[in-house]
Amino acid sequence: MPRIAREQCESGIYHVVLRGINRQDIFYDDDDFKHFLITLFHKQADDSFRVYGYCLMNNHIHLMLRENDDNVSRIMSRVGTSYAWWYNQKYDRCGHVFQGRFGSECVETDASLLSVIRYIHNNPVKAGLAAAAEDYPWSSIHAYYGGREYLPGLTEPSFILGMIHQNRSDAVKEFKEFMLQANDDQCLDDQFKPRKSDVEVKEEITALMNGEPISRLLQLDKAVRKEILQQIKQSDGVSQRQIARVTGISPNIIFKA
Repeated sequence: MPRIAREQCESGIYHVVLRGINRQDIFYDDDDFKHFLITLFHKQADDSFRVYGYCLMNNHIHLMLRENDDNVSRIMSRVGTSYAWWYNQKYDRCGHVFQGRFGSECVETDASLLSVIRYIHNNPVKAGLAAAAEDYPWSSIHAYYGGREYLPGLTEPSFILGMIHQNRSDAVKEFKEFMLQANDDQCLDDQFKPRKSDVEVKEEITALMNGEPISRLLQLDKAVRKEILQQIKQSDGVSQRQIARVTGISPNIIFKA
């Protein structure tokens, strides 16, 4: 079946979602998060695109980008390929890091621009990773709130803040109020199923082990253990970090299974 052409936005602004292959984690430690942001920073240095917002989750990425001299497909190819090469070198692996084509939607109106940037920044809150958007370190919310993001200058908040108020301090104040408003923002929200609880993961692993206690997993034959780990890694809503926490097995062993 021929691939459907990606919709081209008149505004040149896109909300992009990039997922780890098989929903696997693409960030395991702070250095991983930092390196992706460094990659993004370097790739936009030639002004081929601008970053209006981002949020890096464990197994997926949200970006709001504006095309300048390059198109969104080439932009994401450059960014994704560079990070994947570094990631494979670091973790001594080969193969794909990201799953298939990235998802994207056009952001054409002022109203959608505001709702999408709120949705992106509230992702960690909805996922239960932070009580408030500003408590999460790996998003552009800090640039919008007047704080310090990991790489100063990576995000360009002035465009969106300028839509709210010409005075920067007033714009930031009103943007904070906007972020806290009750909303039902739904932006590319069909791909990500809610994470399973540790209890649910334990039950799945126990079922795969035919009722034996999880503590016996380390004592199993390596081939049998590998097969169980591969199966649970494929389960929707389960992260490799969570498997490591539940089983007590090294993240490196789970990663290579």
